[in-house]
Amino acid sequence: MAELVCVGCGPGDPELLTVKAVNAINAADTIMCPASNEDRPSIVLSIVSDIIDKSKNQEIVRLIFPMTKDKDVLEATWKKNAKIMAEKVLSGKNVVYITIGDPYLYSTWIYMHREIKANHPEMKISVVPGIVSIFSFASKIGVSVAEGAEKVSIIPSCYDLTTVKEIARNSESMIFLKDGRYFDQVIQVLKDAGFPDSSIFAIGQDLGTDHEIIRKMTLGEVSDDTLTTKYFSILVVKRA
Repeated sequence: MAELVCVGCGPGDPELLTVKAVNAINAADTIMCPASNEDRPSIVLSIVSDIIDKSKNQEIVRLIFPMTKDKDVLEATWKKNAKIMAEKVLSGKNVVYITIGDPYLYSTWIYMHREIKANHPEMKISVVPGIVSIFSFASKIGVSVAEGAEKVSIIPSCYDLTTVKEIARNSESMIFLKDGRYFDQVIQVLKDAGFPDSSIFAIGQDLGTDHEIIRKMTLGEVSDDTLTTKYFSILVVKRA
């Protein structure tokens, strides 16, 4: 019976791929990967390109996930891509779906899995976890994500500043993921929530790639030229 395997491919550095991830990718007949549009390369495919066994001539299928907040468009996209994925498995092909980070942390896989399980409950599905950017970044900057009884909050975007402030009041560590274009908006919010100027403030973008940028300072030292405008970014703020 053919199998669908989702593989978490880590934050960007191919050396952070697990042995299990490499084995699963090279055992597949078809490798499927997300891309934001037809003209842009798949970031996760670039992570695994060097470990793919070229002699196997595996089929590569790009699934397009448009960058939008339109719920109707998103739901239609999930259904369409889940159908493509399921049909390939039902045709007898072992399929691997590769995703950045871990499959169960803000990943397109979550929606694919939900759709496929609802329509094909008999399908054999397994998941290979991956290293997430949070822990890769913590290792690079030498800052603990949490210690003792500290509370950690993960924010996937900074659009709702009122919610960010409420969460910040009750957190020792704040981790903002994905959209660096909005990081500048949270600085005053964090200060208003009681984070002192001496708090650790660290930004990373394009982790694990040749274009990686990491900046670490205190909250009081932040200026416009220390911020980032890249989508794939991470911001860690730890209360002093």
